[in-house]
Amino acid sequence: MAAERSKVADLEANHNFLRKQLEDAKTQELLKQRELSNVSDEIEALKKRHARELKDLEFDLKREVIAAKDELANMKSRHARELMDLEMDVKKREREIQQLQEDLRLCRGDLERERETVSTLKSTISHQSNARIALGTENHALQSQKTALQTELDMYLATISSLNLKLEASQKEIDALKHETMEAETARRKLHNMVQELKGNIRVFCRVRPVLPSDLPSPETPPDSSSANIAFPDRLDHKEIVVASSSESATGQERKEVYNFNFDRVFEPESSQAEVFEEISLLAQSCTDGYNVCVFAYGQTGSGKSFTMEGGPTATSSGMIPRAVEQVFQVAEELKRKGWEYKMEGQFLEIYNETINDLLGKGEFDKKKHEIKHDPKTNSTRVTDANVVPLHSPTQVRSLLAVAQSRRSVAATLMNERSSRSHSVFTLRISGHNVNTGERSEGSLNLVDLAGSERLNASGTAADKDRLKETQSINRSLSALGDVIAALGEKGEKGDKHIPYRNSKLTYLLQNSLSGNSKTLMILNLSPLAAHLNESLTSLRFATKVNNTTIGTAKKQVRTS
Repeated sequence: MAAERSKVADLEANHNFLRKQLEDAKTQELLKQRELSNVSDEIEALKKRHARELKDLEFDLKREVIAAKDELANMKSRHARELMDLEMDVKKREREIQQLQEDLRLCRGDLERERETVSTLKSTISHQSNARIALGTENHALQSQKTALQTELDMYLATISSLNLKLEASQKEIDALKHETMEAETARRKLHNMVQELKGNIRVFCRVRPVLPSDLPSPETPPDSSSANIAFPDRLDHKEIVVASSSESATGQERKEVYNFNFDRVFEPESSQAEVFEEISLLAQSCTDGYNVCVFAYGQTGSGKSFTMEGGPTATSSGMIPRAVEQVFQVAEELKRKGWEYKMEGQFLEIYNETINDLLGKGEFDKKKHEIKHDPKTNSTRVTDANVVPLHSPTQVRSLLAVAQSRRSVAATLMNERSSRSHSVFTLRISGHNVNTGERSEGSLNLVDLAGSERLNASGTAADKDRLKETQSINRSLSALGDVIAALGEKGEKGDKHIPYRNSKLTYLLQNSLSGNSKTLMILNLSPLAAHLNESLTSLRFATKVNNTTIGTAKKQVRTS
């Protein structure tokens, strides 16, 4: 250790000597720089005082300056080399010192580990004798604990088995409650239908379609920016719709108005075709019991009437017409077990410019003159020279819908690029015979898709004579429908009132559906767009008037042979 300390002391002394030499060299270099700076100042002073002498001596002075600079550069180079050698020597000595320190640290670590090993061995030897006794005691305790755990495990297994039995019983109870809830909902719907039928009112459903991508000016536009302020506060029964609008008064102040409307059922934009049909399914299938049923879609162009009634190409988007026909076929099939046999036939008409066209006729355009005939004895309606097609399956009806759609009168308006310019009426007649009781029934299902109800200035058809004539004809027939509704309301209050069914082909064709011999439902279709708000309010007010109209209780068309 004394030798190592002596060696370290020598290294430190040598290091200090080298450091001192380095500082002396730096000091000497600074002196040289100061001398050079002074020489330069003197030269500059001499240049100013003796300009003429400077020209004569310029060559000699430049040579001296160059020589001085060379000498200074040589001195700097020499001092730099000496300094580098000294620094390298210092680094070498520092590495030697670090190596020695590392060797010393390793030796100390080895010594410490050896001491710990000896201590551990002593401790292990001292505890080995006690370990065997402790292990024996612990083994006995573990055996006792194992017995206790086995007993506890058996108890848990028994508890789990009991809980599984309770879970199965609870699941059965939940399933029974679900089934009971479904039956209660079906009974509620039946009772609601019964109450409405006893009231004799025209039932009204309101459906708001969603905002479509084609409604937006650009794909980046959020849907809410184009939507009207429409709310659905009745989350329990879904019977209320609230429309808010704002306008500017004559004084320039903003005027806000809120309109509340109540109907038999209100469908929000998220409602599916299946949800809408579920509410009218019992009504639609009652034609198998001998009732006349009429469902008609009302609303402005582009509000979703045709989609609601006819639907799209997929099963989920299927409309009320194919769904109603499919259900009627299904109910007829189920009633076969009770002795009922049914015969079904259908016709598809359109009323265009107060002219009836047969959409199932032959040729591109129907040139026949059709007349409406009512039979007061059977409360049935027939149209002369109209094709009545026997129906055997729902698939056949879908094919007929496709044929009728291709023949229907459509054109573009400002409200809708492809607007139905006519009223369409699909009629399903069903006659049944019970082979067991001899009872006979005759019912009909009228599914009506009315033309757009917008006003002339909103439709943008005033510049086109043909479109103008169509719109005027549509509005006259819808106005006639409003007159009939108003007259029916007055008749319910006063008891005696002339009903102007003959004012239009539409009202005359639907006379039996509006006169109390039919279960009648109107589906009001609304656009969600703010641009259509005025048309929507007009439609909502008309629908409210319809919903408050009493037409009488429908009667079964049943007789015994």
